[in-house]
Amino acid sequence: MLPSGADFQQDFFSLFNLPARFRIDSSSLERSYLALQAQVHPDKFAHLPEAERRLSMQWTTRVNEGYQALRNPLNRARYLLSLQGVDTQEESNTSMPREFLMQQMEWREAQEEALQAKDIAVLEELEQRVQHEMRFLQQQLAVDIDDTHDFAAASGIVRKLKFLEKLAEEIGSAFDELDS
Repeated sequence: MLPSGADFQQDFFSLFNLPARFRIDSSSLERSYLALQAQVHPDKFAHLPEAERRLSMQWTTRVNEGYQALRNPLNRARYLLSLQGVDTQEESNTSMPREFLMQQMEWREAQEEALQAKDIAVLEELEQRVQHEMRFLQQQLAVDIDDTHDFAAASGIVRKLKFLEKLAEEIGSAFDELDS
């Protein structure tokens, strides 16, 4: 049985029966996801006509897209901002506050130096600092989106988080390189 009362036009928060907020209950999202997957999974529709199997596949895709959008804080912020008609301009607006850019340069240099020196301890410490900064920015996103509705500020934080996410990936690659 496909989700009752649901349509492909509804937002992901409605699909998962969650409030449209940055702060969400991850366990509620997980429970809703599993319940929806149990409803729409193609295996349940294998014996039905082609049209119903195709609809099941569309719903499965929709549920998976929604889950991916909501479970990741950066994706969730992007999605919430898009619901408000805000373009984060991540590709076109790369201007950042000077102090943020300076910090990025320092961290990238530290990552390169740690990789060259094969210093895992420095990489671990750098990874912790970047994760701490990401958590801080996510907390600020919650305030900007949920409390003050300052979507312009939230958009700037999303751009900062994109930078930090890329740096975190580079640090992960450095660990991989040292492990090989």
